[in-house]
Amino acid sequence: MAKYLLLKHYRGAPAAVNDVRMDQWTPEEISAHMQYMNDFAAELEQTGELVDAQALSAEGTWVRFDGEGRPPVTDGPFAETKDLIAGWMAIDVDSYERALELAGELSAAPGAGGKPIHEWLELRPFLTEAATTTE
Repeated sequence: MAKYLLLKHYRGAPAAVNDVRMDQWTPEEISAHMQYMNDFAAELEQTGELVDAQALSAEGTWVRFDGEGRPPVTDGPFAETKDLIAGWMAIDVDSYERALELAGELSAAPGAGGKPIHEWLELRPFLTEAATTTE
């Protein structure tokens, strides 16, 4: 089994086929999209392939270490809309091919007009421990 992250973000990928921002969808379109996502996650849970899935808020805070006891916090700089990370789904599958198949299914979530979004998703494997050798 190998773990992969299906990352829903809007940075560097070509525009989706149904490229209408969610804030312009009707409440019914949003409900249909969320239902698709929930059904997809439920299917993966039944097959044992779901590790985690989370949607993210558009709000965030930048934090960094700036010396002992002084973590500065700021409300910016903010990423542009194209850099927004909307959420992720972590999966544990038998093969890279299965991960590609699931990413394709997730990309078909409905959007504006009830039509599939065909959005680009980043498929990224989890980093695994490097092999060690002993002499």
